[in-house]
Amino acid sequence: MAKVEGIGGVFFRARDPAALAEWYQRHLGVDPVPTSYDSMPWTTAEGITVFAPFPADTDYFPADRAFMLNFRVDDLAATVAELRAAGIEVSEPDKQPNGSFARLADPEGNPIELWQPATP
Repeated sequence: MAKVEGIGGVFFRARDPAALAEWYQRHLGVDPVPTSYDSMPWTTAEGITVFAPFPADTDYFPADRAFMLNFRVDDLAATVAELRAAGIEVSEPDKQPNGSFARLADPEGNPIELWQPATP
């Protein structure tokens, strides 16, 4: 059987796509879609990707949103500190058996979860 090797992209609607792409690049290091074939797209480090459909009535992310982005980070405390220094509201990190998590929203209200996986 053929198998998907990873996420190739995340596509969603935005009121101001250019401004939102710039916010993701500036604050989370997610490079925007290249404007030519001479540019490289965002490249991630190989690692865990969780694919998790949730029940329609979940309270894990806001009810008015169909999705939540989850980004793996290598240093959650540093990432949270940088975001807060930029004036972005971020939840206190929450330590779980599978790692630590913090939450924020982008300028259009899309929920984002940052995850630093637990070390084995």
